[in-house]
Amino acid sequence: MAPLEISQVSELAGSILDEVETAVIGKREALTMVLSGILAGGHVLLEDFPGLGKTLAARSFAQTLGLDFARAQFTPDLLPADLTGSFIFDQRVSEFSFRKGPLFTGLLLADEINRTPPKTQAALLEAMQERQVTVEGETFQLERPFHVLATANPVEYEGTYPLPEAQLDRFMLQISFGYPTADEEWGVLQRRLARRQEEQRLRAVIDAPTLCAMQEAIERVTVDESVGRYCVELAAATRSHPHTLMGSSPRGSLALMLVARSFAVVAGRDFVIPEDVKAVAVAVLAHRIAVKPELWMSGASGPSVVAAVLGSVATPAALEADFATDVK
Repeated sequence: MAPLEISQVSELAGSILDEVETAVIGKREALTMVLSGILAGGHVLLEDFPGLGKTLAARSFAQTLGLDFARAQFTPDLLPADLTGSFIFDQRVSEFSFRKGPLFTGLLLADEINRTPPKTQAALLEAMQERQVTVEGETFQLERPFHVLATANPVEYEGTYPLPEAQLDRFMLQISFGYPTADEEWGVLQRRLARRQEEQRLRAVIDAPTLCAMQEAIERVTVDESVGRYCVELAAATRSHPHTLMGSSPRGSLALMLVARSFAVVAGRDFVIPEDVKAVAVAVLAHRIAVKPELWMSGASGPSVVAAVLGSVATPAALEADFATDVK
């Protein structure tokens, strides 16, 4: 299809969010983060308490983006082959054929990813990073677009397997929805009464080729050197913060810049300003930070470290006026 203009991408993004928000009520900011991660070509981890719309959000984005959707319920007995697929013997032709697993889809919901052993969690790594799976020495490419929305509950740790830092780093964003306000919660009840059925079907605003075109358009967003260096300084500051055992890797600063580009486009701009970086910093960096164990009881956390870093690292001079002057 023909290349999309940035203004077209911004308009489509607004329509996508409007449609998803008919199902996930009152969470526009969090939904914008999820969409920014998808437009940046990444994967998103949704960590929150049960019943706050994580699974609903994943299914709603799949429907609205027009992507093939698969859900893998992660359990302690889930095997890697249950995700990747396996070779089975076809008696009709007397040979082995490959049966694809749920990874071969447009959007995969990895539900309760922390409830399956590390061996199965690791089966996602190659698919998430390389967009391919290898089974019995044979490699199969995943079609574009391919995105993983994983959910995890921060409670009920018994029988769970916390994600290792190496896999957490593969998620471009980690997002929490939080509890709704009383009015938002009543809105959920009202809409359920109005539709008179449990299932809610959303319309497809775009399709898979259009999503790929939107992602390609994001690559044309302007990032000034000062903003790029600001991303680097923020990530570096998490490594030297006194509360951190391990700070963000360079993959974190790269993700910060990429998500900020998408966030800028959703906001209607074709260039990134420091406020875009600040808006996505906690979602991009917090889960890449390991806090010193002796500080756990003091309330120190990844988000608190990022908040401190945002307050200590100097913000580049405002760029919006500069770009406006250049246009004139």
